[in-house]
Amino acid sequence: MLENILNEIPYKKITVPSKIQLLGAGEKAQYIYYVHSGCIRLSYNSNGKDITCQFFFEGNYVISIESFIKSAPSEYSIESVLPSVLYVIKGEDIKKWLQNNPQQMDCVLDIAFERMIHYSKLFLSRIKESPQERYNSLVKEHPEIVKQIPQHYIATYLGISPVSLSRIRSRK
Repeated sequence: MLENILNEIPYKKITVPSKIQLLGAGEKAQYIYYVHSGCIRLSYNSNGKDITCQFFFEGNYVISIESFIKSAPSEYSIESVLPSVLYVIKGEDIKKWLQNNPQQMDCVLDIAFERMIHYSKLFLSRIKESPQERYNSLVKEHPEIVKQIPQHYIATYLGISPVSLSRIRSRK
């Protein structure tokens, strides 16, 4: 799908260092980011506590989907975790492109369903797995996260404190 979009829709290629906020909570999502390289995270702030919801690596699209669809302020923040190269596409350009290319809606739905499945698995893991089991699953299913991402982000993703994560890692 990316090749089709980039051939037909204007985009901007940007390079950002780590810890650059692309979307703040309370702002309306106006752009879709395609990660060419690096890592981006989607996070939520719960009473001053930062919670990582998802990491996005090469080949992933990133957007606060609820904000984009409802044209409402985002509850999430989007920021670079690692230095990243991104393709930035205006949301209004995507909407126009989809109106003119309705056959591409299946690709968009695939991306949305993939994200829903990820969130469902994350939700269930928090209910049924211990922190140790969640960490072991992360190592097995997404070793790139454990290898590249700072420990404090991994801890918030797993729903544990950095101290607990250190203890879990030292048991290995």
